[in-house]
Amino acid sequence: MKAEFINPFLHATRNVLETMAQTKVTPQKPHLKEGNTSYGEVTGIIGMTSEAITGCMIVSFSEKCILRIVANMLMEEPRAKVDDEVVDAVGEITNMICGGAKADLAKIDHKFDLATPTMVVGKGVEISYYSIAPTIVIPFDTADGGFVVEANLGEKK
Repeated sequence: MKAEFINPFLHATRNVLETMAQTKVTPQKPHLKEGNTSYGEVTGIIGMTSEAITGCMIVSFSEKCILRIVANMLMEEPRAKVDDEVVDAVGEITNMICGGAKADLAKIDHKFDLATPTMVVGKGVEISYYSIAPTIVIPFDTADGGFVVEANLGEKK
């Protein structure tokens, strides 16, 4: 995956979580993903395609992290566990991050269409990627735990 694709996801993630959820996020060093299982307890997956490129973006949260983010978004106390509203919120966050990245990618002449997010609940769940390209993982830390954004974009065959 080209390096020019990483910054739009990093920028969009910080923007969405810091403005919508009042959550300071600190990006860590990106790395290539090994394996194909989900990182956290709640994961959003969204397909992306353009004329020449296809793939997906994944955002996956640890339980403590997403419970705090959702509490901040809804201006309420954190829930005791992941429920349907938390899963719905991850879908919205996935849409917002991918939409922000899509806007930044369009500025460098990569115009993507986005699918509807698919939600997965459970840690270590197997994920089917839309591209055989290597997956870049961008880990983030927050005061309440971590999450990752994965970008898997490759040229269409």
